[in-house]
Amino acid sequence: MPFEIEHLDVNRLLEQWRWLCTKPVSLVARSGFGDLFLRTAEGKVLCLNVRKGTLAEVAESESSFKNSLKHSATRDLWFAEQQLEALASHGLKPNDLQCVGFKVPVIFSESADVPNNAYVADLYEQVSFLGDLHRQIADVPDGAKVILKVGQPSA
Repeated sequence: MPFEIEHLDVNRLLEQWRWLCTKPVSLVARSGFGDLFLRTAEGKVLCLNVRKGTLAEVAESESSFKNSLKHSATRDLWFAEQQLEALASHGLKPNDLQCVGFKVPVIFSESADVPNNAYVADLYEQVSFLGDLHRQIADVPDGAKVILKVGQPSA
């Protein structure tokens, strides 16, 4: 896995995701898009997909998770290696405190129509923004129209 995680504060990363990830976890890995791989107290590994707003178990244990990474298909599924390589060839190369973000989040179908939608974003800001966004739209049915209002939350 290309990104170091030892310096990252998992509690800060999950601050806006506690509505979905309520239990204590530790960080095992992260993708170039900011997706987080988390180990539960029971030892299971979960994937918090920040682009889709989902939390799902991907392995029964950390050793099982690491063994799965020996397979390129699994790495590409979990870490989108081919997509990251393509973006890197266009100059989008996040460092250990950054990730690839999207001007229009990919959860919205309109993101496909935005030229040069991807950019290098601050990891904490991107993960936090997406956690807040997904919390707000969690109960909205797929395909429904939403209106985003940017500003301070109302009291």
